[in-house]
Amino acid sequence: MEISEKARRLTEIEKKQYFNEGFVKSLPVFSKKGVIEVQNLFEDLSARLPPNIDINKTNMWNKASKRFYELCNTSSILNYVEDILGKNFYLWGGMFFFKKPKSQSVVPWHQDAQYWPLSPSKSVTVWLAVYDTDKENAAMKIVSGSHKKNIYTHKINKDKNYLLDQEVSEDQIDKNNIIFMNLKAGEMSLHTDALLHGSDANNSNRPRCGIVLRFSPIDVKADLSVWPYFSVQLLRGTDKLNLNPVAPKPRGEATPIKPMQFHEEFEKQW
Repeated sequence: MEISEKARRLTEIEKKQYFNEGFVKSLPVFSKKGVIEVQNLFEDLSARLPPNIDINKTNMWNKASKRFYELCNTSSILNYVEDILGKNFYLWGGMFFFKKPKSQSVVPWHQDAQYWPLSPSKSVTVWLAVYDTDKENAAMKIVSGSHKKNIYTHKINKDKNYLLDQEVSEDQIDKNNIIFMNLKAGEMSLHTDALLHGSDANNSNRPRCGIVLRFSPIDVKADLSVWPYFSVQLLRGTDKLNLNPVAPKPRGEATPIKPMQFHEEFEKQW
């Protein structure tokens, strides 16, 4: 996929912002031609799903699909991640967050670390815009600096429109620090696993889609008694610690149909 001429490394100001505010956004990755290629990838992979499967409820595309894995290995994406995590890190998750025009789907306020049995808590999420995204079509929203306040109280909410079932109540949200993560197609953001974030319904006539990639440094270990299907793909550097099971590079095209699956399930389909 063609890289934007504006792709670069993080500035010192952006690095400080990430650690002080928990995020950085509007990072250029793909050219106009590259954006079309990313959009085609999304359309091709989503078309594989059975009609009863919501793409938002699938994960591990990086372990299933060779084409998706190649996207994950985009040098400009990995350069930004390296500027935060250092030279040795792995990828463990890859998925799509998609909202059709007029979709009432909501991602409630939450911290990723609430869902992840990973220790220590220092994972990074890449959110790559497949289409232009803004407040009107349900851009991700974050609470700047909220990652410094440790764990917020999450409660179960089974609202039919919620894409996640745990939420942080509105009375815990510092509304003065809410920022909408507006991105042009082909740009990306980074945020920490402790940052409060979510997204509203898509009230526009435009689709909204983000490709979400999960990265951790090699010293982060999963509790396999909680996540027995967890496995990693080293994308930069070396892993002398070997704390987690390793997933192979996909050799072909398989299709995830659940939030979590063992990578061996995909190998049978290649």
